[in-house]
Amino acid sequence: MAKRKRLFTILAGLAGVAVVVGLVMQYNKESRAAVQKTSAAVPVSAAPIVLKTMPVRLTAIGNVEPFTTVAVKARVDGQINSVKFKEGDEVRQGSVMFEIDPRPFDASLKQAQANLLRDRALYERANEQEKRYKDLLTKNFISPDAYEQVRTNTATAAATVSGDEAAIDSAKLSIEYCTIRSPVTGYAGRIQIQQGNLVKANDTNPLVTVNQVVPIYTSFSVPEQNVSDIRKYQAAGVLKVQAAFTNAAHAPIDGRLSFIDNSADMTTGTIKLKAEFANVDKALWPGQFVNVVLTLYEQKDAVVAPSASIQSGPSGQYVYVVKADGTVELRNIKIARAEGNDTVVASGLAAGEQVVIAGQLRLAPGTRVNVGKPAEAS
Repeated sequence: MAKRKRLFTILAGLAGVAVVVGLVMQYNKESRAAVQKTSAAVPVSAAPIVLKTMPVRLTAIGNVEPFTTVAVKARVDGQINSVKFKEGDEVRQGSVMFEIDPRPFDASLKQAQANLLRDRALYERANEQEKRYKDLLTKNFISPDAYEQVRTNTATAAATVSGDEAAIDSAKLSIEYCTIRSPVTGYAGRIQIQQGNLVKANDTNPLVTVNQVVPIYTSFSVPEQNVSDIRKYQAAGVLKVQAAFTNAAHAPIDGRLSFIDNSADMTTGTIKLKAEFANVDKALWPGQFVNVVLTLYEQKDAVVAPSASIQSGPSGQYVYVVKADGTVELRNIKIARAEGNDTVVASGLAAGEQVVIAGQLRLAPGTRVNVGKPAEAS
């Protein structure tokens, strides 16, 4: 009897242990299922689709050009006596740049002045003689032909005096040309003919080239199909242009569109434009390449998505849209243009929708997501 009681006690203990083990296993199974269910949500970062005013722009690579380029040449023959500037100097309009030996022209001026004095004396004598002959003609003491001869001599003498005065003016002008002044305010280039050399009037090679850089131009080309829009919006007001440097060492510089070429380039299908910049700080320099942005107009209430949300696939661009139940939907979209971190969407999205901007590589249609901090790049 005691053996039976002991056996029953052992069996009851074993049954209790089995029940406890079963409960523990069931609890662990449910805990693992809960953990697995929680870990199934992929952590992502999302941002809303918004309505914004976005500029419509054209971008191009531009080349900086001087506002004015002047090739300084001599207008008289002679020897360069002095050079009043250094290569690369800023020269002001009207400042002296070169001086040519004026002595030959001083001599020509003195000779012309002497000729004038001589011929003016001859003219005065001829004029007095004409007066006497005219009086004699009225008294019929001389023939009309004799008077006409004297009158002709007087007119010839007057013409000679006028010629001498013109010669004096020409000599004075030549002396003035011996001092060569800067025609514009700008920067001088390399001096082509140094002090002591002989120069000829209007020689092929200039003495120096001066570039005006305040203000300054930037030329660039756009596709010919954009010309009609450019002309349309230019007629409505001034079109703004920005020039930015590739190294971003200087802030973009604001200017305005000033020139549209009258014909397109048949080889490239583009048309040349020019923008004018005040360039007060001389940040733009002739020959530089800059990134040019021409703003046509401002588009109001544009549907804008973060550029980071846009993905490319076999069917084009798409985004992952976060639905109300916490899952994502793959949505094909059409984009109009990108502006830095923003992309203007032509169709496929509406304002207020949430799109995934980080963690897209781990997603598929219907994946449950946990929207939080930006996911690490995978």
